[in-house]
Amino acid sequence: MLFNSRKFHILLVIPLLFLSLMTFKPLNRNLDVVFLIDGTDETKESFSGMQNFVQTLVQKLNVAPNKDRVSVVQYSDDAAFDFLLNTYSSSDDVINNVKHLIHKGGRLRHTGAALQYVKDNLFTAAAGSRLLEGVPQVLILLNSGRSNDEIRGPVKALKDTGVISFSIGTTNADTLELQTISHQPNYFFISDFESILDRKLINFIMYVCTPATGSSVLCIIALDKCTVKVLCYKFVKRDVAFLIDGSDDSKIGFEGIRNFIQRIVESLNVEEDLDRVAVVQYSRDPTANFYLSSYSTKKEVLNSIRSMRHKSGRPLNTGAALLFIKENIFTQSSGSRRHEGVPQILYLFSGGRSGDDVRTISQSLRENNIKVITIGTSNSDTLELQTMSTIPAYAFSVPDFTSINSIVQKIASILTSGDEIPEQFPTPGGKNFDK
Repeated sequence: MLFNSRKFHILLVIPLLFLSLMTFKPLNRNLDVVFLIDGTDETKESFSGMQNFVQTLVQKLNVAPNKDRVSVVQYSDDAAFDFLLNTYSSSDDVINNVKHLIHKGGRLRHTGAALQYVKDNLFTAAAGSRLLEGVPQVLILLNSGRSNDEIRGPVKALKDTGVISFSIGTTNADTLELQTISHQPNYFFISDFESILDRKLINFIMYVCTPATGSSVLCIIALDKCTVKVLCYKFVKRDVAFLIDGSDDSKIGFEGIRNFIQRIVESLNVEEDLDRVAVVQYSRDPTANFYLSSYSTKKEVLNSIRSMRHKSGRPLNTGAALLFIKENIFTQSSGSRRHEGVPQILYLFSGGRSGDDVRTISQSLRENNIKVITIGTSNSDTLELQTMSTIPAYAFSVPDFTSINSIVQKIASILTSGDEIPEQFPTPGGKNFDK
């Protein structure tokens, strides 16, 4: 889960999100909860807000040796625990310690090393973890900026261990990075808590469950003085294709495109029954690197992307490449689930003006409900990019593909913006509410 808040001093709204998730567990099910706090110099002013957040959540737990256990770790250049899972045996002891935490400080933000530290030193029997007894292991990360080190290895290690990770970030944080760290890539994103408070919202309660379809459902219960409203969203599967300009002119920027695609894929939930990915390169003609049905794991997709070689060639026939996508990628035989109603999403990278017509095929893609996001450079035709994209707002431009990471978060948000299907869903108490 990923949550985003502008400032940590308003995080008191969020604990109820986690509270409902934790109280949605079966009766008598205990938890081991580790808070991993960004202790860099940048968080000094907001540190009290993070302390308040932890205290508020701990108050909702039942801390005892045979019930819930809590640990706190701070990190910057390195990580250090304030106390372990087996240090305190009551909520009062934990809260008193949290109140007296001293801000760690430090210039660098080594989130990857901190995640590895938590895995190696906190989620262990010696530190009080009951992982081997089947007790759920929960990690809550409070983060205010992009990591200065690699996170993917430690993230995978935590997920392989079965740790359920939540990420909370300010607007200075890297949204895609937080999403990668989180246990599931589907998330509820809050950009402005002040506007929520203006609507007199007292509580948010969020819980995630898994219906028979296997899709995640996010329910938000908003409580004010007079009403109770429940809005549920089903997070649907996605078929995502990347169409890459492989012409001679894009050779220098090819590595930037490849890194961009890896970051997007990192945020997906790649499985045969969840998200699927395809990659195509084109110049004079298009060539599929792999199809939607080629791989069923994120690791396989990422390995294939890393080993991709630049296609090269002239001219740039974008129209023909789009037709190839329609007839050879977004088809049932290639792994597309368009006939099942699964969203079809195309990312197009084009570093120049097309040598053939793009208008007819672009209209055809829209008529077939294929969402197209275009990314061009200063050499691209802006009007052409807007023509090919589903709506003009889905057309982006960067000086060159080496600087594409500057827009990755904006583009990643489009990937998730169409995933919500409001529907009625039973609440934990068994009662149905209408939105």
